[in-house]
Amino acid sequence: MPLQLKCIIVDDEPLARELLKSYVEKTPTLILEEVCESATEAYKALSEKKIDIIFLDINMPMLNGIEFAGLIPKRTRIIYVTAYEQYAVQGFRVNALDYLLKPVSYQEFLSSIGKAVEWFSRQTPAAVESVSESDTITVKSDYRLHRIRLQNIRYIEVQKDRLIFYRTDKDPLSSIMSMKEIEELLPEDSFMRVHRSFIVNMRHVEIMEKGRIVFDKTYIPISESKREEFLSRLNS
Repeated sequence: MPLQLKCIIVDDEPLARELLKSYVEKTPTLILEEVCESATEAYKALSEKKIDIIFLDINMPMLNGIEFAGLIPKRTRIIYVTAYEQYAVQGFRVNALDYLLKPVSYQEFLSSIGKAVEWFSRQTPAAVESVSESDTITVKSDYRLHRIRLQNIRYIEVQKDRLIFYRTDKDPLSSIMSMKEIEELLPEDSFMRVHRSFIVNMRHVEIMEKGRIVFDKTYIPISESKREEFLSRLNS
């Protein structure tokens, strides 16, 4: 049976609610449970029903979307739909699956639903309740913020002013960041900068050849200054 996701819409703007409602109603994957004008109204709906996705505005009276996130069950994924880009990083620090800027096209909406379907399809009931936000980082690519699970990063390469994230589960992702910026985000116990152009996830290192790390057909050099530390960590 195809996956179906129960959802609610929370927005204090009538036109925004109607637009999202029209999108949900023509998307077979979704089942619309409630349309709410405020976070307090949505809280009541969440306490009465098992909801998979909440389409949530941020700038609302009484209780905004960021504050409300702390009251939402862990299994419920948030897709923020807002006119305020500056809240994006805060949005991804809670259990947000995506962050859409108004006005939202149906194509953008469907892209988010694709992420939701992918996320729910690979979760066991226990895993849905235990997703840890500390196991992810958020990077910007092509005017969108992407949350990446640390365990899925194999290695990172710097190319001019960009970093390329090579992952186990998806295609490479490009982001305008510096090595210093990403090093501050990555846990030192799992990641190591082995060369001026490469950071590797030590958990994914399995093959070495002639002093280089081998990932499929890619050979990553290890700087002389890093070799002793690398071998020590590899053997620990």
